Amino acid sequence: MHMQLWQSIPFFCIILPLGCAAVTSIMKPRMARIWATAIISIVTVLSAAVTIIYLNGAEPYTFMMGHYPAPWGNEIRVGMLEALTALVFSLVMLLSLLGGMKKLDEHLARQNHSLYCVVLLLMTSALMAQVYTNDIFTAYVFLEIMTLAACALIAVRKRGRTLVAATRYMIMNLIGSGLFLLGIIFLYDITGHLLMENIGDAVKHIAETGEYALPLKVVVTLMCIGLCIKSALFPFHTWVPDAYGYSTPTSQSVLSSLVSKGYIFLLIKIMYRAIGLDVIVKTGILDVLFVFALAGMVMGSLSAIRQNDIRRMIAFSSVAQIGYIYMGISLGTDAGMMAAMFHLFSHTVCKSMLFLAAGGLADASGNSKAFRDLRGAGYRSPIAGVAFTIGALSMVGFPFLGGFVAKFNFALAAMECGDIRTLLVLLVLAVSTSLNTVYFLRTVITLYSKPLETASYPVEKGQRGLLFSVSLIAFAAANVALGLFSQQVISAILRGLSTFG
Repeated sequence: MHMQLWQSIPFFCIILPLGCAAVTSIMKPRMARIWATAIISIVTVLSAAVTIIYLNGAEPYTFMMGHYPAPWGNEIRVGMLEALTALVFSLVMLLSLLGGMKKLDEHLARQNHSLYCVVLLLMTSALMAQVYTNDIFTAYVFLEIMTLAACALIAVRKRGRTLVAATRYMIMNLIGSGLFLLGIIFLYDITGHLLMENIGDAVKHIAETGEYALPLKVVVTLMCIGLCIKSALFPFHTWVPDAYGYSTPTSQSVLSSLVSKGYIFLLIKIMYRAIGLDVIVKTGILDVLFVFALAGMVMGSLSAIRQNDIRRMIAFSSVAQIGYIYMGISLGTDAGMMAAMFHLFSHTVCKSMLFLAAGGLADASGNSKAFRDLRGAGYRSPIAGVAFTIGALSMVGFPFLGGFVAKFNFALAAMECGDIRTLLVLLVLAVSTSLNTVYFLRTVITLYSKPLETASYPVEKGQRGLLFSVSLIAFAAANVALGLFSQQVISAILRGLSTFG
């Protein structure tokens, strides 16, 4: 098959940030920031180009590295869903970097800026690799790069709370990585392959003959639980509030919206391409994920209600939203997967915006994150106030925003099941949405209520510069676009899923 030039773009999106990360470490801080922003911008533009090519009807293809076939060669595979996911990930990475740029001086020693940019480039490369790779061991290698980069993003502030948070993150994630690696070893043992399509063919044969039934069940369990721990599904979420709550604004945005989603996307890919959805359903692991997901949707929201700190409230809300995504996955149907993928996108663009906006509002309130000090912050930092309100309404499920479309699709997917799960999903959706409304609308009302008599805040503290405002406006536009053009996004996801196996 003759390769066209554009077909090497995804490979370039992985290699470019990886290669440039090495150069960034020796740059001056200001140059490093401009360089990192430029590289991530290039990856975003290239991802947009690939997405447009697929929207115009291109076919999925595999790209062999070095043109060697398996088992020596390595492959990446590109289709509609990969292109769309890469675009969302790279765009959110770019906007998170721009939005948090102004606070880097405050949170980091000047000489550490270059290393921070190195970590962000490594994270970008690892995310692109998770999205595109067709080789399960390569996925594991970049999974570890992502884990180490995420750990660095938390620890970079070098305060007591962040170091404890980074340690807890590391311990939980290494347990997850260990289980996932064991799953790969057993899978390689029973199939003899590392490329996902080859594994898929071998697993199909194993499932038909019935041999290795127990080892296969063990493999599926190890991989699913390993990735669930890494993506903070309840009850493995205990590291989340500190990790998300005390890091720098850019780190918060990247960790809450991108890192966990990279793991989830890999899990969906393994379910479809390496194991096969029908085999996964037969193992019964989805029933376990279903219970965890429903528990997470309620418990995450209950924990969020109890918080007095806006960042910890948003962090606990993430636990509930990850529950939503896993609930869609655990239905084991294409409709459920489509709803999960759509929510993955809407939560990715929404959560970054909420964390950045919360930082701007705190700045305008004497650098306090406590709700009592945030009274009236919506007037002191208007753009952050509006962005936070849009994000909150989306999370609650307000019409014309991404969150509403996601919840509506979850309900439709649950209706298709026609068993006890339908009732459970609709019930928990209703409870969780009510709880979301309580804590998000309470926060929005606080932002626009009269400040305490004794409080006075310097106005200039609320200004984070032009890039901060631009990134929040872009995030707000993306949230509204996901709601208004949801049908086009959904049809692209469904087209991607149909060729995903």
